[in-house]
Amino acid sequence: MAQVKVYGNRSVWGERRAEVSDALHGALVRTWQLPPEKRFHRFLLLDDGDLVAPRSDAYLVVEIVCFTGRSREAKRALIAALYDDVAAHLGLAADDLEVVILESPRENWGIRGVSGDELTLGYRVDV
Repeated sequence: MAQVKVYGNRSVWGERRAEVSDALHGALVRTWQLPPEKRFHRFLLLDDGDLVAPRSDAYLVVEIVCFTGRSREAKRALIAALYDDVAAHLGLAADDLEVVILESPRENWGIRGVSGDELTLGYRVDV
């Protein structure tokens, strides 16, 4: 399981949500082997002045909230794909993208009426 939260300026990213989502999801499918149909993205776009950072107006923060279990190599591969592929595709400088991977034990999730550790997944988390 992985959910993606994207924070950025609405004036820059509001019209590009689909493009951002496609690029992020492609990186997750390639590096973490998520099934293509498992796309869970939330855009938390902010009004001008509500995202305060010493970066350009195009600054994006991407949080990936996921079950624990992915290897250090898988996390590094995802981060590399986000900078090498996604940032390049979106025209972002490395300084204008920040990535945070937040892991949580499966028992801390509730999905489809059960605890995450009782859930049967059709894909591997331990990549």
